Amino acid sequence: MTSLPFFWFIAFVLAVGVLVALVWPLLRQRNGDAPGDEAAATAVFRDHKRQLDAEVAAGTLSAADRDAAKAELVARFGSELVAIPADVPTELSADIGVTSERSRWIAAIVLVALVPASAALLYAYLGNPAAVNAPPPAVARAEPGITDPQIVAMVDRLAEKMKSNPEDGKGWVLLGRSYLKMGRYDDSVAAFTEAVKHLPESAGLLADQAEAIAMAQDQRLTGRPEALLKRALVLDPDYPKALAMSAAASAERGDYVTAIALWKKLKAGVPPNSEQSQQIDQVLADLEQARKDAPKTAVSAGTGVEGRVTVDPKLIAKIAPGDALFIYARDPDGSRMPLAVLRGTAAELPKSFALTDAMAMAPGMTISRAKNVVVEARISKSGNATPQPGDLRGTSTAVAPGANGVRIVIDQVVQ
Repeated sequence: MTSLPFFWFIAFVLAVGVLVALVWPLLRQRNGDAPGDEAAATAVFRDHKRQLDAEVAAGTLSAADRDAAKAELVARFGSELVAIPADVPTELSADIGVTSERSRWIAAIVLVALVPASAALLYAYLGNPAAVNAPPPAVARAEPGITDPQIVAMVDRLAEKMKSNPEDGKGWVLLGRSYLKMGRYDDSVAAFTEAVKHLPESAGLLADQAEAIAMAQDQRLTGRPEALLKRALVLDPDYPKALAMSAAASAERGDYVTAIALWKKLKAGVPPNSEQSQQIDQVLADLEQARKDAPKTAVSAGTGVEGRVTVDPKLIAKIAPGDALFIYARDPDGSRMPLAVLRGTAAELPKSFALTDAMAMAPGMTISRAKNVVVEARISKSGNATPQPGDLRGTSTAVAPGANGVRIVIDQVVQ
């Protein structure tokens, strides 16, 4: 049995088990002693908690995402979806005879209708359907959006609530993720734009926003999505979703060296010999082949160097997104004048770079003419090309022209 049918078989068994646990005691009740909404909700949420714990154990969901999901989604959607009967006015309850035999059957039918719909929405938001039987791409191919009328109505109700409570950042996140699962990408981008106005910046929020923007621009990660992912990895260098999406963005640009490095880092965080690990191995094999098949570059021809700049976590608080970033190569045995310079902003960190002879500042002073080069990265508050006290910097070891995979960590303060 392949993983996909087996997964849905297990899901079906769990759903039936929950329904039996809820409906059987309800239909057995006599003299109006049906179990309350609170008990039914407890049973449903306990099952969802087990599913979340199972996803964490399988490596498809982080512990932090699980805790956040339980804290906000259960409180928000759980009460709305499962405890809907509790909102029925007392007068109406009396009219329909809640304690009657007929009302118990009505309540059972309502549970049978709502529990699967609730589980579908919760899994669409909390789970990772693409991971069941597919390799781990950062942004999955667009699938037909959720069209279940009940789920669509629930999301629309949440959208209406956000109009009257626009300061609720977590509500915007939930709405953005719901729209993303429904294939309403422009609406998802708008919701995440509101969310970032009211919530502290986090790796998870930035990665979700990047995914929504990428899907809205025909699944392209270059541009703003990649910039958001870089900021996410500054906040949490090991965040799985940001790592996978950043790797896909690098491959999209033809930067296979960086893509391979990011996938290897992601693989280090999944269980050895697991299905995920094997899927990542396949992705790595494809990237290695693509790298070999790529046209020869200036770096591989010995007229440049390439690598990646990161920041020591101890210094992140000293950096503002608008600070100037300079990356330059120089001859350790010659003049201090750079052989090649690349300028950007701190918002781009962590940043992959390629310095080539085409970036030379003076004729004849090129990377290809040096025996060895040292690459330095510096963050400047003033934007001045000359180092100033308070600037932050990092330096590589000496490498030969043509080197790739050069690693620079900005970990020093200029005195």
